Amino acid sequence: MSAPHDPGAGGGCPVAHGTGVTRLYGPDAEKDPHGIYERLRDVYGTVAPILVEGDVPAWLVLGYRENRRVLDNPLQFSRDSRIWRDWLDGKVSETSPLIQMVGWRPDCVSQDGEPHRRLRGAVTDNLLKVAGRGIRRHVTHFANKQIDAFADSGRADLVTDFAEYLPMLVLTRVFGLAESEGRTLAESSAQVIKGGADALAHNEKIVSILAELAARKRAEPGSDFASGLIDHHSGLDDDEIVQHLRLVLITAHTTTSNLLARVLEIVLTDDALRSGLVSGQLNMSSVVEEVMWNTPPLAVLPGRFATSDLELGGRAIKEGDMLLLGLAAGNVDPVIRPDIAASVAGNQSHLAFSAGPHECPGQNIGQGIIETAVDVLLHRLPGLRLAVPADELTSTASTWESRLDSLPVEFAA
Repeated sequence: MSAPHDPGAGGGCPVAHGTGVTRLYGPDAEKDPHGIYERLRDVYGTVAPILVEGDVPAWLVLGYRENRRVLDNPLQFSRDSRIWRDWLDGKVSETSPLIQMVGWRPDCVSQDGEPHRRLRGAVTDNLLKVAGRGIRRHVTHFANKQIDAFADSGRADLVTDFAEYLPMLVLTRVFGLAESEGRTLAESSAQVIKGGADALAHNEKIVSILAELAARKRAEPGSDFASGLIDHHSGLDDDEIVQHLRLVLITAHTTTSNLLARVLEIVLTDDALRSGLVSGQLNMSSVVEEVMWNTPPLAVLPGRFATSDLELGGRAIKEGDMLLLGLAAGNVDPVIRPDIAASVAGNQSHLAFSAGPHECPGQNIGQGIIETAVDVLLHRLPGLRLAVPADELTSTASTWESRLDSLPVEFAA
């Protein structure tokens, strides 16, 4: 990659440490990621050079249209990290936390073209089957079970007591896992997304549990997602099965739990909205859409890799460069949203579920989990209200997401 360049000119991505390039991790990024996105936009425009964990260089795509160009053109921007130059040059080790997010695996998100279509078909076919087998019933069961644990106290934290684990409990039922493994898997999934020194160990824990599940389902198949992958006509091998179980488990849980917490936050900080939901005058789908525009569950999507030298947003992208998709930044791009306060009701063109060939295939399931969970909560807890002023709510970000720290509430016991 080329040397540091004038921000006002087209140029390559800087690699030298201490060049003043913005880090997308660390204390500043944890506190105010949106501030970082806007400062980068002011200096660089729609595509900015950044450093990710380990001071590895990358481009952060900030513009909505530039994000769509990358997502819609796998021939120019591949998901296959085996062409990533820093990886090929040995500058990123196999134990780097980045590998848990951008490293190549035999799964559908790591490949393009026909291999991608074959593997994605196995996932989407089985997600469709799962969606028709009582997802909302499972959500209702586990939501009520969690609420039972705190309903008599009149107080709860809807992040740690509800949103943080509910999606994983539903997924244990969908996958054919034991409910008792839900908490461990939820905690490990969160650590994989967060990164840091423990990401590799948590990933290995998840893979171990899922490998045991796959072996058990080969011997004793059932009507679950794992058995469906094993039996699919695409003929997935053992490694492909385990890696797709990992992919769906981590992404489905972490994005849905994050989105659920954000939906609850807006419901509890907007009295008129909450009243409309309880009375049935307001559709929960429109609330979820607003959250996906303003606080998507993945703020930054890993990673795409340039297949040749090209230009994007006035920047000279070199073959093998890594690009990260700034979904949160793209959703508030002033070019497409000059009035950020204007309603986005009914507008589903946000980037929250990605786009193009790799668009999330399970978005309807995630939305179903959220809508059912919020409905159960609002009807189980009369007088539900925030226990602290709204401006005291805080979030903590990693490179990839920004999560609500807590959501303390009170209600009639």
